[in-house]
Amino acid sequence: MLSWALTFLVIALIAAALGFGGIAGTSAGIAQILFFIFLALFVISMIARLMNGRSRF
Repeated sequence: MLSWALTFLVIALIAAALGFGGIAGTSAGIAQILFFIFLALFVISMIARLMNGRSRF
């Protein structure tokens, strides 16, 4: 999931550098949405690990 966010971020940066505003905006929006989904899943997994009580460290 994070790799998709980074991929769309790179596409947005390249499109912005080449002057394709619509493509850059769309790619940046997709990257932002995927990043926040990844962040939410990360936080949920950390809370689940804390609730479980087992630590591997």
